[in-house]
Amino acid sequence: MPTPRRAIIIILDGVGIGELPDARKFNDEGSHTLGNMAKAVGGLTLPNMQKLGLGNINTILGMGPVRNPLANYGKMAQRSPGKDSTSGHWEIAGYVLDFAFPTYPHGFPPTVIDAFRKKINSGILGNKPASGTEIIKDLGLEHIRTGYPIVYTSADSVFQIAVHEEVIPLRDLYGMCEIAREILQGEHAVSRVIARPFVGDTPENFVRTRNRRDFSLKPFSKLLQNCFQESKLATIAIGKIDDLYAGVGFDKKLHTNSNQHGMEVLFEQIKLLEKGLIMINLVDFDMLWGHRNNPQGFYQELRYFDEKIPKLLSLCESGDLLVVTADHGNDPTTPSTDHSREYVPLLFYGIGFKNGQNLGVRDTFADLGRTISEAFQLRNCELGGKSFWSMIYKA
Repeated sequence: MPTPRRAIIIILDGVGIGELPDARKFNDEGSHTLGNMAKAVGGLTLPNMQKLGLGNINTILGMGPVRNPLANYGKMAQRSPGKDSTSGHWEIAGYVLDFAFPTYPHGFPPTVIDAFRKKINSGILGNKPASGTEIIKDLGLEHIRTGYPIVYTSADSVFQIAVHEEVIPLRDLYGMCEIAREILQGEHAVSRVIARPFVGDTPENFVRTRNRRDFSLKPFSKLLQNCFQESKLATIAIGKIDDLYAGVGFDKKLHTNSNQHGMEVLFEQIKLLEKGLIMINLVDFDMLWGHRNNPQGFYQELRYFDEKIPKLLSLCESGDLLVVTADHGNDPTTPSTDHSREYVPLLFYGIGFKNGQNLGVRDTFADLGRTISEAFQLRNCELGGKSFWSMIYKA
């Protein structure tokens, strides 16, 4: 068998595959992003993901198992006590949190809000949990009139700041986010501060722009990408990856403005990379469709990704490891507009290695990072989880 050459990890943001056993604690009973979406749209037709083995993980309406899947397949449970993007990505890269990031179902306390007001020298609007699209409809005109930023949160551990791009310039919005990030430490260390710019002149046509930015906490431990760097192997972050890891561990950081742009950048980087790690987050599933409870849009986004799989496979060469997974669920059919506590799919395809293996139900996302670390024989890389490399590699 060949020596591993490149690891390509594709994270389909929010594409869960069924509720976790503890979903009740998160008010997510019955969540199943792929399964419920399939029922809502009359069945999924994703022939290339089906060939990889997606239907072998769970039977989904319109997509059953195939006899000889191209990839190894299974699903992973999140061990970290949350369902946010940060903890999900950190766990994929080998670090399991033993605590949940703080959430604020009643808004942020005066100690946080007063410090933020003082630092930015401005009043604020909002300070409550809300849908991002709804709160700009409710408070957008008042924001334009007063110039005060809109602060809100959700069921996730986030401090979000919405402003109209013609009222508060992006540079100033990002500066506000950096101020909030400095304040939100210790007991109030939310996983992310998020800039949420929008445009429009009436509540009916207010729309959020692609100039969103996430300001995450820095990881608390060594992660998979750090191990690659220490072994003098290149690391590339595409899309939201840079933000979710606070830039830690990546040589090249490439931001994108859509899933389509992300795939174009991914194809380009695969052609350029000789050996190392590429991680990409495709956020539109979550941002555009899951949070907006739009199963039809979610499905169309999946169909676009499915159409790109043949080209993706054609770019892979001997020794390449290609992974398709997710960081949490975001069931677009439930009343909630927040993330859902779900298993995530695991499709692990290797050129020159064993494929078609049932990887089972993994106890933690960290099994993925641990497996890739073992495959590349990265030294001094003590990650969480349990490797399944022996199921794929046989000398």
